[in-house]
Amino acid sequence: MVTRLDVENAEAAMRSLFPATPLQLNDHLSARYGADIWLKREDLSPVRSYKIRGAFNFFRKAIGQGASGKTFVCASAGNHAQGFAYVCRHFGVPGVVFMPVTTPQQKIDKTRMFGAEFITIRLFGDFFDQCYQAARDHVEAVGGVMVPPFDHADIIEGQATVAAEIMQQLPEGTVPDMVVLPVGGGGLAAGITGYLDGTVPKSAFVFTEPAGAPSLRRSIEAGEVTTLAKVDNFVDGAAVARIGDLNFAALRDFPASQVQLMPENAICVTIQEMLNVEGVVLEPAGALSLTAIAAMDAEAIRGKTIVAVVSGGNFDFERLPDVKERAMRYAGLKKYFILRLAQRPGALRDFLNLLGPDDDIARFEYLKKSARNFGSILIGIETKAPENFARLIGNFEAAGMGYEDITENEILANLII
Repeated sequence: MVTRLDVENAEAAMRSLFPATPLQLNDHLSARYGADIWLKREDLSPVRSYKIRGAFNFFRKAIGQGASGKTFVCASAGNHAQGFAYVCRHFGVPGVVFMPVTTPQQKIDKTRMFGAEFITIRLFGDFFDQCYQAARDHVEAVGGVMVPPFDHADIIEGQATVAAEIMQQLPEGTVPDMVVLPVGGGGLAAGITGYLDGTVPKSAFVFTEPAGAPSLRRSIEAGEVTTLAKVDNFVDGAAVARIGDLNFAALRDFPASQVQLMPENAICVTIQEMLNVEGVVLEPAGALSLTAIAAMDAEAIRGKTIVAVVSGGNFDFERLPDVKERAMRYAGLKKYFILRLAQRPGALRDFLNLLGPDDDIARFEYLKKSARNFGSILIGIETKAPENFARLIGNFEAAGMGYEDITENEILANLII
């Protein structure tokens, strides 16, 4: 699908837009796993994601074929929109970005900043499908050019420039033992695997998707492109219900076992650790590859040379409390219980005596106050070590206290917590 020469030509042309993003040997992760862990920092591109690459290559080729007088159009509320806008300004061509009405203002403002006077933002529909159809209708009406986010040969070729840079930046003669790639629509994975074909063994690739959006994994298992009936949108940069057709064609021969599904809450652990320890801000999709490494058998990767693509860092800090909450729950440091507490003087004091020295009440709320003998209470407890909860639950049972752990009950947690 991609040729090395075409990718290298695209990479050379891209230098007019931005310098190569760094490939950094990460001391913290390398020491932890006893391996050489190299991070390809796409979060350090001008728009803080790799999406600018595919957009640039698409525009470069379309303009070269005479499309400079046309209006370019995309539908996106995320990184594709920002890359699209930046490239519109670079080439000085008009662009229209369609976004759902529900798009956060921060994303609208950043897209407008990157595109300046060369772009128009139109908000349409509550859901992406409605927005996408409006974009398609606009293209038909004005005779414009639709710029897809991932399912196009020129987009794939542009994303493949990540691989060209990696091979230039690794120490001379070094070939990675493992390349860890996040997957959403599949453009990045299709491009990188295509460029590295014949250089890196197929078995060396590890693809990673959010557990709530396994479009590549399910499609490989089915032997054809499969549309997911339901998607968890937490990892918004990779939460895709249907992998691109061209991208699946490039990836379909990989075994499903090479596609690792990462729980959304585990991704939050990575985001929090990289922020606190390394000072690196990652969006959920950008943390996928590092989360996959954390889930691997440490002995199996010891001594290996591993390249992990960090795909983006467009993180809205308003999400930080939710990320911390999810990370603590995944690490076993926070739980939520519904308790039946006797309605009598001293009952609360008796309950407090069951807590250990490292247990902290983070939330306390009566859910039912009308019962004459017992009241239902929602309580959130944080602690310093996961094993503390085994002791606490033992205390509940010894005291004959009715309780239900609702930490992993998705329905209750979403309604109550």
